[in-house]
Formats: sequence, structure tokens, C-alpha cells
Amino acid sequence: MPKYLDEVDAVLRALADPTRRAVVERLAKGPAVVSDLAEPFSMTLPSLLQHLRVLEEAGVVMSEKQGRVRTASLRPGSLDVLHLWLGQQRTPAEHQADRLGIHLTRTKDT
Repeated sequence: MPKYLDEVDAVLRALADPTRRAVVERLAKGPAVVSDLAEPFSMTLPSLLQHLRVLEEAGVVMSEKQGRVRTASLRPGSLDVLHLWLGQQRTPAEHQADRLGIHLTRTKDT
């Protein structure tokens, strides 16, 4: 079994929760102060910090504390393992359809 599958499992477990997915969607726009991340959720700051800890342990998010302010951001390339794994799950028919689409695009332009 490839080593990266442990990473895939960790990332999928972390993203299984809708709150954590919403945090990742927000952080995809850029880094954010944790207190700002907590605003749209009806939960306490310690609860949000728990969600961030899960995302950090999965390697999806990183945070940095300066003084009393903690800023979270997406770890670059952290979701690449999902892309790799999903790509390997594609069927031969999907690959053929992709090649057909590329061929049709090329022939249309000529």
C-alpha cells in the first residue's frame, strides 16, 4: 500500500466535518485571524480551535501566533494527495473521454 494513503486518510477524516470544510473554503481565499474565522459559526472560540487542530494534524492548515493573535492559513500543496488519489480512481472510460475531448478541441482549432 503506497505511503501517501495515510495522508489521504488523514485529510479525508479532517474534511469529513462540514465546519472544517467551511474553514478550508474560507482559508482558500487567504490567511485569516482565528477570531475572524470563528465569526460565521455558532460555536465558542475553543471549539473552533479544536477544529483547527484537527486540520493542522492532517497537514491541511498551519497557524502562527504573533503576540495574542493567531493566524491560520492553508498549507500549500496539502490537498495534492487527494488530487493524486482521485486521479488514480478514474476509470479507463474517463481517460478515453478526456483524450477524445483533447482531440476534438485540437481538430476544431485547425
